[in-house]
Amino acid sequence: MRTFLMAAALAAGAAVIVPGTVEARTIERACVQSDRAQGNRGLCNCIQRAADATLTRSDQRRAAGFFRDPHQAQEVRMSKTRADNDFWARYRNFGALAEQFCTR
Repeated sequence: MRTFLMAAALAAGAAVIVPGTVEARTIERACVQSDRAQGNRGLCNCIQRAADATLTRSDQRRAAGFFRDPHQAQEVRMSKTRADNDFWARYRNFGALAEQFCTR
């Protein structure tokens, strides 16, 4: 249900605020600074909203590193630790939501 509500908020373009968090915009900043986004603030803002809907602040800090060093993502994906596997499942959920709403 939470994912559905967050997805609906993303679709409407609303800012998603997770209770108890401060707007860190970690993913958005990393996205804008990356070579792939080429400063596309609209796209990066949408990706940040997907991150706010699916990732904790700690997860967002970790995922932001993937923009600078994509090989880190491969290391986490191939890891055998439960913590990395749990993070990767949340990260995949984030990626799917961002792809669904931000690549139209």
